[in-house]
Amino acid sequence: MPTGAHLAAFLGAAAVIVAIPGPSLLFTIGRALTVGRRDALLTVAGNAVGLFLQSAAVAVGLGALIAASSTAYSGIKLAGAAYLVYLGVTAIRHRGDLAAHLTEVTPGAKTAAPQPHRSLTQGLIVGLTNPKTIVFLGSLLPQFIAPSAAPAPQILTLGTLFALIAALGDSIWALAASSARSWFALSPARLSRVGATGGTMMVGLGIAAAVSGRPD
Repeated sequence: MPTGAHLAAFLGAAAVIVAIPGPSLLFTIGRALTVGRRDALLTVAGNAVGLFLQSAAVAVGLGALIAASSTAYSGIKLAGAAYLVYLGVTAIRHRGDLAAHLTEVTPGAKTAAPQPHRSLTQGLIVGLTNPKTIVFLGSLLPQFIAPSAAPAPQILTLGTLFALIAALGDSIWALAASSARSWFALSPARLSRVGATGGTMMVGLGIAAAVSGRPD
């Protein structure tokens, strides 16, 4: 475990960083608008697992490798960007399904079986394929470890705490966005528009990720 002073300093820095809106927050809001509260929260959980796994990569030195290799960085970045665009286009194409799903009240009507693992997996993939996050964690986490102890366990501990703080912040936004979606559900036309909006947000986020440069 990091020392008390290092841990307190890290928690303060992590709270400030999580409070600043970033790509994961925009993705969470887009998911809340397109698929609803439960799936948005599962997406948040998957993204948190992705952050933890990135912290593990930092602990074993992969973060430094990705930061140093432009080929590895670009490959991960483009894969993540393509996946975001795919999710956004899918949401836009099926925007009409939102109204049908939420307004279906026919007794005995057959509905698709819930697939919570899909949202969890999607969040995990988005979290893992964000090279900026792993470079960021690689530069942030080592600053708060005690030099007198083994660095890897401390990095894993701090990475876990960061993932939990990020999950808490994103969950608050997911609940707020899903509440707004419930209001849109009162009108099929509104709901169709909000589905398209959420999908457009994800497509825009994917394009921005693809054309953006490496972090300093």
